[in-house]
Amino acid sequence: MKKTPEEKIVFLNEVLSAAYPNPKSELHFESPFQLLIATILAAQATDRQVNIITRELFRFAPDAESMSKMELDNVKSLVRSINYYNNKAKNILEVSRILVERYQGVVPDTRERLESLPGVGRKTANVVLSNAFHLPVMPVDTHVHRVSNRIGLVCTEKVEQTEAELMKIIPEGWVINFHHYLLLHGRYTCKAKKPDCAHCSIFSICDYPAKKS
Repeated sequence: MKKTPEEKIVFLNEVLSAAYPNPKSELHFESPFQLLIATILAAQATDRQVNIITRELFRFAPDAESMSKMELDNVKSLVRSINYYNNKAKNILEVSRILVERYQGVVPDTRERLESLPGVGRKTANVVLSNAFHLPVMPVDTHVHRVSNRIGLVCTEKVEQTEAELMKIIPEGWVINFHHYLLLHGRYTCKAKKPDCAHCSIFSICDYPAKKS
């Protein structure tokens, strides 16, 4: 018998918690500020690329105050290897200045204030709220959106819809870990072009048509 989305959530929690017993962001950071900057850089880039860049960037400017004092050309030179580096460098510098001027250098812990910062959309805000402040929100990237639809947790076209539907069926206490479960499963197993169905631990409850071919 086909499982309901709620039943699948219970199954996924059991199986994926065993696969990822200590789920966490693969971005390297030591503070909410560093996570915010890393997440801005991560838009349409890999965490691996970002970690290489931030290792050097945070050596020069580990906090908002030091970052706000950097010259734009210097920030650009440090992030040049990432895509859209011009806009990202400008946003990083402006975000740092705003944090110093309005928030005493402290990253705010509300979505509204985070989303008011340059280059910070809903997903980026949710990443910071979840990983830095441990709030039960659901960041939805392409991995989470893809996996959630493939396995039949949701039937949505937009990431905002996916977020809303997932929040309805995932128990609040599981939300933070579930973001990582779905993201990591999508990154390493349920890949966009060639999902590894033969080695998928949640194959039995998946609705993805291609697995039957």
